[in-house]
Amino acid sequence: MQEGVKLSGEQRREQILDWLKEASAPITGTELAKKACVSRQIIVQDISLLKAKNEPIVATSQGYMYLHSTARVKKTYEKKIACSHLPEETEIELDMIVDFGVTVKDVIIEHPVYGDLTAAIHVSTRKEVGDFIKKVESTNASYLLELTGGIHIHTIVSDDESKLNEVENALYKAGILVKD
Repeated sequence: MQEGVKLSGEQRREQILDWLKEASAPITGTELAKKACVSRQIIVQDISLLKAKNEPIVATSQGYMYLHSTARVKKTYEKKIACSHLPEETEIELDMIVDFGVTVKDVIIEHPVYGDLTAAIHVSTRKEVGDFIKKVESTNASYLLELTGGIHIHTIVSDDESKLNEVENALYKAGILVKD
């Protein structure tokens, strides 16, 4: 389907899926809206409808991503790590993690009312970390860790399990990793 052509709702959602599946990086709602000749709000609604149909789409600070089947991707390892630090140390923490070639998939906090809250981050490079920090600052958003006195959990992902252990050791030495 050609970009810039106005589509019906169902056609547009199919096209959004195609764009996301083909993308090698996240695509913002604004970019999708321009491609589909609709408002960003229509894209947000379309993404919600696609997620309701169990399409594996995740919203990150860089835009929307389609999570491809792991059957086609080489083996990855995931680990959850508990961390604690001040909000202004977030960039240091994230940079330490990605410097080992590890991706920060998400951040999780335990909220006293809502229970576990999970937010997708999906940063793998210092540039992506910088973009994430800039977005938080430019929107005056709060870090989730501010709701829990600094305590939070990250899901970290790598193609090499030893890298996950190296991250844990580095965060422990920096006083960021929470150990029992």
